[in-house]
Amino acid sequence: MNSPSILLECRNVHQQFSDGDLCVDVLSGVNLQVRKSESVAIIGASGSGKSTLLHILGGLSMPTSGTVLFKDHDLSTMSDKARGVIRNYGLGFVYQFHHLLPEFTAQENAAMPLLIRRTSRKEAFSRASEILDRVGLGNRLRHKPGELSGGERQRTAIARALITEPDCILADEPTGNLDRDAANRVFELMNEMSVESGTSLLMVTHDQQLASRVDRIFRIENGQLVAPN
Repeated sequence: MNSPSILLECRNVHQQFSDGDLCVDVLSGVNLQVRKSESVAIIGASGSGKSTLLHILGGLSMPTSGTVLFKDHDLSTMSDKARGVIRNYGLGFVYQFHHLLPEFTAQENAAMPLLIRRTSRKEAFSRASEILDRVGLGNRLRHKPGELSGGERQRTAIARALITEPDCILADEPTGNLDRDAANRVFELMNEMSVESGTSLLMVTHDQQLASRVDRIFRIENGQLVAPN
């Protein structure tokens, strides 16, 4: 049983990828605990396994071995459907490439997680309007992604991640596609809103400047997490 303050945890997680006779160890016994309401950053070189680890922690893929616990629920023992429910209700995802649906408006994109759980369109759209207003996009509700700037698209993605009031936000290079000023604004917004709502933030990034502004920071080296000196 986890401590009540531990929200997300992985224990001795390994991940191997095979290509013919070649077997590559990407993760080699990773251990990590994310507490409620804290912010954590994972940095590392390209290809070091940062995104792989984040996807495993989010239940998007399964490790070769090891255990991932979310609120004491073992993700590896769940069905795909049950993991989907955990992701929809407990986790919010923000990616480097926003993954907004191009044919839908900002309001429709932000409302999508609620529509997936069969919230009424009226309520989903009302809540999407509110959260888009909070991220400074109240006047862009009807705009489609192609009509938004890069920073505006990421703010829409943050609104989509936060609309379900998740326990934890998992962010994969959330500012990697933005210039420095836009990256700072997006990070500040994401951090501010997670603090306001008591949501944990786990961010994978190559940006050490942004990583230095969270509660704890780890580097992934040789498939393992280490605390930088």
